[in-house]
Amino acid sequence: MSELHGRARRACRGAGLGLLALVLLAGGCEQNPFVTHESDYGRRVAIERLRRVEPLEINRYERPRDEVPATPTTPAPDRFAGLEEVRLGLEECRASALANNLDLRVAMIEPTIASERVNEEEGKFEAAFTLRASYRDLDSPTASQLASAQSQTFVVEPGVRIPLRTGGTASITLPSAMSENNNPFSTLNPSYTNDLQFSLSHQLLRGAGRHVTMAPLRIAAFNRRATEASTKLEVTRQLAAVDRAYWRLSQVRGELSVAQQQYELAVAQQERAQRRVLAGASPEIEVVRAQAGVAQRLEAILVAQNNVLLQQRELKRVINLPGLGVDSKAVVLPATMPDPVEYVFDRDALLAHAMANRMDLLEIEMRLATDAVNQAFARNQTLPLVSLDYTYRVNGLGGSVGDSFRTLKGNNFEDWELGLSAEIPLGNEESRARLRQAMLRRIQRLGSKEAREQSIRREVLDAIDTIDVSWQRILAARQSVILNTRAYQGEQRQFEVGASTSTDVLDASARLASAQFDEIRALTQYQIAQVDLAFATGTLLGASRVEWEPAPTPNERAADPAP
Repeated sequence: MSELHGRARRACRGAGLGLLALVLLAGGCEQNPFVTHESDYGRRVAIERLRRVEPLEINRYERPRDEVPATPTTPAPDRFAGLEEVRLGLEECRASALANNLDLRVAMIEPTIASERVNEEEGKFEAAFTLRASYRDLDSPTASQLASAQSQTFVVEPGVRIPLRTGGTASITLPSAMSENNNPFSTLNPSYTNDLQFSLSHQLLRGAGRHVTMAPLRIAAFNRRATEASTKLEVTRQLAAVDRAYWRLSQVRGELSVAQQQYELAVAQQERAQRRVLAGASPEIEVVRAQAGVAQRLEAILVAQNNVLLQQRELKRVINLPGLGVDSKAVVLPATMPDPVEYVFDRDALLAHAMANRMDLLEIEMRLATDAVNQAFARNQTLPLVSLDYTYRVNGLGGSVGDSFRTLKGNNFEDWELGLSAEIPLGNEESRARLRQAMLRRIQRLGSKEAREQSIRREVLDAIDTIDVSWQRILAARQSVILNTRAYQGEQRQFEVGASTSTDVLDASARLASAQFDEIRALTQYQIAQVDLAFATGTLLGASRVEWEPAPTPNERAADPAP
């Protein structure tokens, strides 16, 4: 019998070693679990790619030239000839940016992440099913026949653990065990136990109270609101950037139109000078002066065309309209024209509106609320750690599983235990330092809020003043255009009768162009200043509201991204 028992023990040991080997192999079926392998580091990048900056061999990317450099006698090049034209209104650009802007796509993921953090904190209070199983085989010498030298115990303990929102943990378990030994004096061998156990562990000082245990959840909720406020601010900023890019494109296209008009006037002046020279009414130097004026206007056209390319590429970037990417050659034509109207603003009302609507202020307020929670939590962490532990148990024992459950059901054997433990740090400098840090962060945030309010007031007042002065600039520029047009026409008539030179005509034409540029820039500045005022007050120009939604939560079953 003892031989059979020994064989059984050896078989159990062999099974245990086999199970251990299986676990080790499961951790790395084809690799040694005690050694770090190359694949454990993930994707490798060549060190040269990270630390070496190569020179650009710019001549490798040069293509053969297919254009002949322009001369004063050749027509002005049109870089937009034959290209597709796309007319876009301002509202259409805003809608496209709201749907397709890449920066907004990135920003709208943050509220979803913050919402999942709230769900994470809420999930910490979910009940959990627990299960513990163990097998113990003891073989030890004894000094008394009353003690068993060999015993085997198999324990299974299912249960439910429930975190409490007041700073403790409650659990209900049903420990069941089967024991067998070689003690000849054992009454039940084997014996079966089935107990019903209720346990409660609760903090009394440090970590106690709903305001402490729920602090991470409140912080996550405040951070979610702050994130949504910052996302709304980013939406407002990007849509304001669309408006600014749109009006700047309108400006450079207007400047290009003026440059082309100036080129045509210079060419016309050159033709007039040639006719007068051929007629012997003017010296040949007049033709040279006119040609110099044409060349100068040609350069202005080239610069204006490049400005159009740059600015329309910026508008394409912010609206990211499908089929109209930054690398597309389509020409964007603004369909919304400036319509300036004089405004007289109530500055105090606009300042109050800005303070009530700016999302960066709301974000700071949410951060301040978070700082207050952190400060209260840090203050609680300076208290001693005192824990109360209570256990109540109903015991069941029998020579079989049924007998042990009948004993348990009879509730004839019960016990309980009450314990108190304490831990008091000597000095407690670490916790006090954390409390001082939390206090200083709150003080720092209060200072940043005052600075932000001051900056917002400055932005609102700057925008109002810019609108006022831009309106006056528009009026002055329009009057200047009228007068310079008359002066240019007068110089033309003077040249026709020989009382003026080509230089005088071209100078008058240049002054007219400067006045036209001033009017275009004043109109653009007036529109952009209105955009700045709307942004400074936390709003947008336009008659329709803008609503945005956070990015949807991804499907948990979606394939993992590649490393």
